[in-house]
Amino acid sequence: MAAEIVNPRSDSDAGTDQEGGGEPLDSFDPAFALHRGGKMAVQATVPVRDKDDLSLAYTPGVAKVCTAIAEQPELVHDYTWKSSVVAVVTDGTAVLGLGDIGPEASLPVMEGKAILFKQFGGVDAVPIALNCTDVDEIVETVVRLAPSFGGVNLEDISAPRCFEIERRLQEELDIPVFHDDQHGTAVVTLAALRNAARLSGRAVGDLRAVISGAGAAGVAIARMLIEAGIGDVAVADRKGVVSADREDLTPVKRELAGFTNKAGLSGSLEDALAGADVFIGVSGGTVPEAAVASMAEGAFVFAMANPNPEVHPDVAHKYAAVVATGRSDFPNQINNVLAFPGIFAGALQVRASRITEGMKIAAAEALAGVVGDDLAADYVIPSPFDERVAPAVTAAVAAAARAEGVARR
Repeated sequence: MAAEIVNPRSDSDAGTDQEGGGEPLDSFDPAFALHRGGKMAVQATVPVRDKDDLSLAYTPGVAKVCTAIAEQPELVHDYTWKSSVVAVVTDGTAVLGLGDIGPEASLPVMEGKAILFKQFGGVDAVPIALNCTDVDEIVETVVRLAPSFGGVNLEDISAPRCFEIERRLQEELDIPVFHDDQHGTAVVTLAALRNAARLSGRAVGDLRAVISGAGAAGVAIARMLIEAGIGDVAVADRKGVVSADREDLTPVKRELAGFTNKAGLSGSLEDALAGADVFIGVSGGTVPEAAVASMAEGAFVFAMANPNPEVHPDVAHKYAAVVATGRSDFPNQINNVLAFPGIFAGALQVRASRITEGMKIAAAEALAGVVGDDLAADYVIPSPFDERVAPAVTAAVAAAARAEGVARR
């Protein structure tokens, strides 16, 4: 791999940023100390010790490689880092729980994403924060950058623009384009749901789910649950259940209404939860305890808002057989890092032209399978630090890419 997780900061840099009484930010907050100088750097994989090394790594030796690639463009995958590097692209409009904070303020998150790619999937990644929010401009910019990369991970771009940006890039590029806020969340959610169902002796097809939140994650989760054969799923936004009889729906939500909610539910989120088997929260807000109590016996509560889950685990455990959150300090953390490094590693390994629904389903099944016979109410999803995760997901995604005809090696 061509990059290494290193931090070039030094003690001599300390004290250059001050706030209030002149104390450096580093002196009272370890997060600032860790971030000083950034969280990543580029490191060479070949030596440049003398003129012979220089003549091979750069001119004149490099000219032979350039000429060969010009004559046979597919050689770029063998003789550059293209096949092992992902662009992590954002416009800074939906950064974590911080919202539209702009491209510069998004960079610490994008750097963090890049080092997670490397740490958990062995994939190099480059943060790219764009100073534009127009859909056409973002698509055009990423298309122009694409020759340098083997894949594109879209990150923290607000809905509904994120849907069109991803769709158009998938149409225009022949490399994997993956919006992690949508699909990474959906893959890990499905994996946890499969294991929760297995623990309770049920199949996914036996379950009725309610999703709180009709943004990027909520729409993607609904699609994946339908693809996985769930019995029924309804999605609720701030105005209630997304149903075909509503006249205030955006085009994305109208489409959503067309393939969800077979039961024809209407009304509030609380109304939909009555008798439901599964609650999936990706919206924030708070779900009343009475609504959780109205769910079916042996229900599953996946309250994934951070830092405050829609249903606190202490409340959820009163009524639910399995409880998951997005937090690392409770069991069953629904964490995207379980998915995206292995998904990209598998796609890049076989030089896939895209990431298909089948590849995502395969990733979810592989992730669920890591738990194996250790399945328990407090262990339906593995830890991000389980070393079996990335290899399992990588292998499953690569195999699925070959089976679906999108692999090029």
